Amino acid sequence: MSKAGLDNRQRNQDGEISQKHGATPIGTLRKIYGQGFAAGYPPTGTLSEAMLHLNETSLSQLRRDYKTGHLDHKITNALH
Repeated sequence: MSKAGLDNRQRNQDGEISQKHGATPIGTLRKIYGQGFAAGYPPTGTLSEAMLHLNETSLSQLRRDYKTGHLDHKITNALH
């Protein structure tokens, strides 16, 4: 995981993601980001369970989509 700046912006953003999307199943996120997302976690596990243990690739994809406002849309599309 990348290091937070002095004002902890990265950590705060991760908390916002987890709070808003924490109940999202890992299986749903794998439909968006591929089967390697949150490797080692069952598809029935949730983002909040895996958030602190995501590898840099999974975490950076998630942060990018959250920051650009695309995460909600991608999750909605993956559920349908």
